[in-house]
Amino acid sequence: MGSSLLLATLALAASVPLRGAEPASEAIVVYNSNVPESKEVADYYAHRRNIPTNQIFGFALNPSLNMSRAEYRDSLQKPLAAALEENKLWHMSSQIVRATNGKPMRVEWRVKESKIRYAVLCYGVPVRITEEPNLKEDGDDKRRPEMRRNGAAVDTELALLPCIEEKLPLAGPLPNPLFDSTNAAWFDPTNGLLMVTRLDGPSAEIARGLVDKAIQAETDGLWGRGYFDLRHTVDPGYKSGDDWIRGAAEICQRLGFETVVDDNPETFPAAFPMSQIAVYCGWYDGNASGPFTRAHVEFMPGAFAYHLHSYSAANLRSTTQNWVGPLLAKGATISMGCVDEPYLSCTPQVAVFVARFLYDRMSFGEAAYAAQPVLSWQITIVGDPLYRPFKKSLQQLHQELQQKHSKLIEWEYLRVVDANLARGVPRPAAVGYLEQLADTTNSPVLTEKLADLYASLGKPESAIETYDKALQLDPSPQQRVRLRLNLGDQLTEVNENEDKDKYKEAMANYNALLRENPDYPDKVGICHKLLELAQRLGDKEAAAGYQAEILQLTPPAPVPKQPPM
Repeated sequence: MGSSLLLATLALAASVPLRGAEPASEAIVVYNSNVPESKEVADYYAHRRNIPTNQIFGFALNPSLNMSRAEYRDSLQKPLAAALEENKLWHMSSQIVRATNGKPMRVEWRVKESKIRYAVLCYGVPVRITEEPNLKEDGDDKRRPEMRRNGAAVDTELALLPCIEEKLPLAGPLPNPLFDSTNAAWFDPTNGLLMVTRLDGPSAEIARGLVDKAIQAETDGLWGRGYFDLRHTVDPGYKSGDDWIRGAAEICQRLGFETVVDDNPETFPAAFPMSQIAVYCGWYDGNASGPFTRAHVEFMPGAFAYHLHSYSAANLRSTTQNWVGPLLAKGATISMGCVDEPYLSCTPQVAVFVARFLYDRMSFGEAAYAAQPVLSWQITIVGDPLYRPFKKSLQQLHQELQQKHSKLIEWEYLRVVDANLARGVPRPAAVGYLEQLADTTNSPVLTEKLADLYASLGKPESAIETYDKALQLDPSPQQRVRLRLNLGDQLTEVNENEDKDKYKEAMANYNALLRENPDYPDKVGICHKLLELAQRLGDKEAAAGYQAEILQLTPPAPVPKQPPM
């Protein structure tokens, strides 16, 4: 029965069509010649991806995050279009467009042939085109006031470079004709779209690391857990954001990722044990918060991290402000964000992204642009557009991981279990699979899953024993925190006979948690658990000590302001 679970999952994965690796010749690289680090990132990326030297372009640009509309047009947009034509990377020609929808027949210049599909902007290239308040265009009076802005993110503005001769309006967003497309071949300049992303972040070193982690995940697979943070809102103006994130979570769960969904209005608290992150999606704090403020965040190589907020990428090169910069600084490989207020309906639909990236196995560039309902607006896209972690089948990855005796194979077996549970396989069958699997014995990941299943089946003694085993198998730091919390719960909540030995074991477990994590954000919460256990054991001295520690750790209540005399 155990092997049949594995075969069923591998067969399911094999049914998804695969494409070959993204040809490096389909990408161009753009850097800012006024920023030495920008060229270093460009050269590094071109070397790692074997991009031809005649597809690397440097332009003298403003070294700040922002550039004016005139600077964008004269220093980047027009010079790049000319360079692509001159280097025979694409060719524009006139073509007749038949009359449709009341528009007369007309002649338009479009990209007729293209050897490229992607453009990679490197650290140092400006991120935002600033608002030009004196710019007036025909049709402004027909746009909603909030959509009359002409500022935009450089990335999704430059994505319309193939339409440079069409004189598209600069104010407001423009519909993305390829939104939600499932055909990767359509994402092409001959269809009016250049997929523009950037290798960027708080430092050039972080920017270079994005391609390293992407290539590592392509080699060994994208593994880990999915974390999804909803707002639990019923406001019709915001509910769609929750729906997108919930949809992304459901896709991850069906594909076998160990998935956590937080349905509370607040974001994940700082003490939440967020371990081994492959996918994170949440909203709606202004700056990185909760677990992402910890000194170390456990992003897996290749991880996608996205926080929906109007200004999530307003300062892409900060490690503390907004979200995209801090997420990249903490180890995420790919992300998206807003440089200015986009309004919810014009933000990336993350469920579409996850479906295209994880299920349809598109490249990051393809999946990111499939998820954009509009272009020429406020979204920046950060990461290697060629990155495609599932270019190998699960069968091939399984064989390679086995040959290398890679510890990562534990994640493949976890996906087997979770994918089958999502398909309705009974939990006892999953328990049987893990119990007979030799790798479970040495895997903290699989042993923790087995303990979770025991707990869910009402087998506390087996759960306690197995959580304890997982703690002996070198789990990651945040996984160790989660194991101790779950073990403590099992030892106390199911102790119907008031077994004092279990209470003592629970106390030792919680004290170990505090000892192993001196910076644990919720020491007060753990001390409350210890106080309750000491009271159950009748240990007055220990109880007094924990009570004193709680008082010491609890900040004093604010003194109410006196009304003016």
